[in-house]
Amino acid sequence: MHATRLDGRVYETAERLLRHNRRDLVLGTNIRPRWIEDGSRFWYTVGTPEGKRFIQVDTKAGVRDVAFDHKRLAGALAKESGQEVDAAALPFFAVELTTGAVEFDAFGEHWRVSLDDYACRKTEGAPPGNPLEVPSPDRKFAVYRAGHDLRARSLDGSRDWALTSDGTEDVDYGASPDYLMYSTLLAKVGLPHLPPCVAWSPDGTRLLTHRTDNRGVRRTHLVDSAPAAGGEPRLLSQRYPHPGDDSSTVAEFVVIDIENGTVVTAQADPVGMSVMSPIFRRWAWWAEDGSAVYYLGWGQEGVHTLSLYRLDPESGEVRTVVSETGETRVEPAQRELQQPMVRLLSGGRELLWYSQRDGWGHLYLYGTDSGELRGQVTSGPWAVQEILRVDEERRVVHFIASGLVEEDPYRRTVCRVNLDGTGFAKVTDDAFDHVVTVAENGEFFIDSASTTDTPPTATVRDWDGKALVELERADITRLTACGWSAPERFRATGADGETEIYGLLYRPHGFDPSRRYPVIDHPHALPMDNRVSPSFDPGWYGYEAEALAALGFVVIAVDGAGTPGRGKEFHDATYGKLAAGLADHVSAVRELAATRPWMDLDRVGATGTSAGGFAALRALLDFPELFKVGVAESGMHDFRYLDKEHAEAYHGPFDEAAYAATSNVDIADRLEGKLLLLHGGLDDRVSPDLTLRLADALIAADKDFDLVIVPGADHMYFGYEHYVNRRKWDFLVRHLLGVEPPADYRLSPVPMDMEALAELFG
Repeated sequence: MHATRLDGRVYETAERLLRHNRRDLVLGTNIRPRWIEDGSRFWYTVGTPEGKRFIQVDTKAGVRDVAFDHKRLAGALAKESGQEVDAAALPFFAVELTTGAVEFDAFGEHWRVSLDDYACRKTEGAPPGNPLEVPSPDRKFAVYRAGHDLRARSLDGSRDWALTSDGTEDVDYGASPDYLMYSTLLAKVGLPHLPPCVAWSPDGTRLLTHRTDNRGVRRTHLVDSAPAAGGEPRLLSQRYPHPGDDSSTVAEFVVIDIENGTVVTAQADPVGMSVMSPIFRRWAWWAEDGSAVYYLGWGQEGVHTLSLYRLDPESGEVRTVVSETGETRVEPAQRELQQPMVRLLSGGRELLWYSQRDGWGHLYLYGTDSGELRGQVTSGPWAVQEILRVDEERRVVHFIASGLVEEDPYRRTVCRVNLDGTGFAKVTDDAFDHVVTVAENGEFFIDSASTTDTPPTATVRDWDGKALVELERADITRLTACGWSAPERFRATGADGETEIYGLLYRPHGFDPSRRYPVIDHPHALPMDNRVSPSFDPGWYGYEAEALAALGFVVIAVDGAGTPGRGKEFHDATYGKLAAGLADHVSAVRELAATRPWMDLDRVGATGTSAGGFAALRALLDFPELFKVGVAESGMHDFRYLDKEHAEAYHGPFDEAAYAATSNVDIADRLEGKLLLLHGGLDDRVSPDLTLRLADALIAADKDFDLVIVPGADHMYFGYEHYVNRRKWDFLVRHLLGVEPPADYRLSPVPMDMEALAELFG
């Protein structure tokens, strides 16, 4: 007897919902403005039923219109270039809008098209930027790496000179830690390393950078089993400190004068950076007038003390402006790659400082001369999420907060308050989630308002919330035609029996309440980001949940204890016990199923990537009575062998017993369900040895499991996503749906997504 086989069209639909395809199903979203002149005008591109369109906006006039006639421009360019040009997909991504003309690069040439008669001609344009260089603000110079040193060149080609000459492999100028600097992923796009970590002074005469000191840092190794160029396997080594190591990568700040080459070294202890450069993560910056450099750093004892320092670029003198110590990590924002909520005011004499000292994330005002606290600016049982703008003349700060919408504490609201703590008001006083882009000139903001089941509307607003011009209303016609339906935003009770937790439930396509469906939990264990987005855009993790629903699963995504966006206690709930957050997932699944008989709790699985890979397997090991099937990708299965910064920030200072308690390897003998392990052979974020250690323990315990090592893959499987997704889907379909996967359908390779790369590298 042959098992039922799933129709290949089901996989085809699921594939259309993955990140790289789904954006073509939702039109009128993801506005990324490009500012013109004084910033009151801008352009952006948007998907429409007729194809990609360039849109121009004049905020003062309140006008939005197409930037040019796309058909006429396509015809003119085709005639002049001799190439085929599709008006629905013009062969360029950026334009320069000038009076009466549009300029762009296409087919290896620079073109100018007159908007009067659409005459098209070749012309001289600015040379393309070099991704390995960092240009100065005035576009006169650029800095780049040469070996372990820095060089500068004039962009007119007249001069090229050394800025440093004493760099070594262990003390490397302007380098990020190896965790990012020489990554497998960069090699795939043809880049040998990241550009230098430098910040130009506002006048373009000096550079802030750092000596990256790797002396004594642990080396770990990967084997490139099948080098792209052929030949025998290659050994790839990186400096990768583990929790508890005495030596970790540190940054020693220096300021370099571009013209005379003088180097001023910060007269202070270096700051730790085992994951990324403080310049790269926006933890170091110049004062607006160039008189000082400010930088954030955790103390030598770890992440329990956060300080803001002022560096004098002339003398190298460093003083502490503000310092805060807590029982757990002290952070300038709850999410890892978020810009710190720290602002210097009054020419550096005052400071807005984010703190969770009262149990919520709020803003405090300090004087910087002596570091005295002048007052708490925001307060209440809600959390500041982002500083948008400070109007120093009116002494008002505009910001985004969560926790002010009763039905969903994760939705974000634009607010304002006076710097003395009075005059709090909601600028967007509604129940939507608001994603905001502040204009380059600071005079207005672009607001995208949505919920998880309401498509976004994008509007330009002034700082009183008044709509200046509506930009887009999202069109989801193509999305719903795929069988998609909006996920259900739910509220459940956590494992403690008291705390409210929130999440999303995705119903399977073609949902029939008289049937019973297998359930997949889609967790992520590190408290650096939320699993669920409160907006219509499902976020990085949400795309996969939608695809799994298309395959026929009920999918659950939960922001349980340990996730950001709410109070400090909630965010710290898994500190020192990272696996504990899964209990909230179990509680939510059982509570939901009690009123939804179509959820089959005899067929429950879990899948996730990275920290989610750890959590997916941990669900099977800690709750075998519920979770029967798991797929763990790139799993962080043993925090003793992870990078030092993430492990110690979220799990606490290294303690052998505490870290062993969070190891999947040490309890591998508990496995009862079906398990697929996936890992990239060249994963330089979470080494494949963590999965191989686990496999060894499973073999020692005589457990059955499936293992796929993708030899050339990095942490996120760029270039291999189609294969990894198919193997994962096949496993879940066989062991949860109880049918065979399609025999004749293969997913297509995913094109390199530069937008996704930009997100990954900040």
